[in-house]
Amino acid sequence: MHMPADEFDPDDNFAAERLDDETPDGDADIEALVWQWLLLVNPGDAEAAQQQFLEWQEALGGDDDPQRALAVLLDVSDWRSSFRVHEDDRVTLVDAIGTLAARYRVDVDWGIEDPTDPAQLAGRAPGALIDAAHDQLRIADYSLWTWDDGDATVSGVIAARDDDEGVRVVGHALGLDLRPGAG
Repeated sequence: MHMPADEFDPDDNFAAERLDDETPDGDADIEALVWQWLLLVNPGDAEAAQQQFLEWQEALGGDDDPQRALAVLLDVSDWRSSFRVHEDDRVTLVDAIGTLAARYRVDVDWGIEDPTDPAQLAGRAPGALIDAAHDQLRIADYSLWTWDDGDATVSGVIAARDDDEGVRVVGHALGLDLRPGAG
């Protein structure tokens, strides 16, 4: 589309992409955000991102509610590119982060002899476990991101360190209050 010079608006970066009678498509916006999110949290694995995206589309079934779209996204990516565990379940937290870190060939040293032993994990706060994993993932050029679900769960993803700004921007656009590590 050719825009006359007198209609240029420097504050509207997308004006050239929209005809005057068009309105932005909210469904397309959320789909684009979900797709970008899945690419970010599946670094180097576009096939996994595509599979999760297709499952998200199917499970969403055309519903345009942003809260439902986010809930479905977190469901289809759980234990594949994200995790949600109860904050008191340290064994599952260690297992979830370890499983996701293994996708990138990172073996997290939890600082205890047996990270599957609840007794050994009992003295470690969930935040300390998350920070230990985050520090080790940073050395391997990845970041562990977490957010508050508003309940007693710990949720997060692992993404490439080079994508930190993209994860922050897309995550916030999806409604996630992201922080690196335990924040």
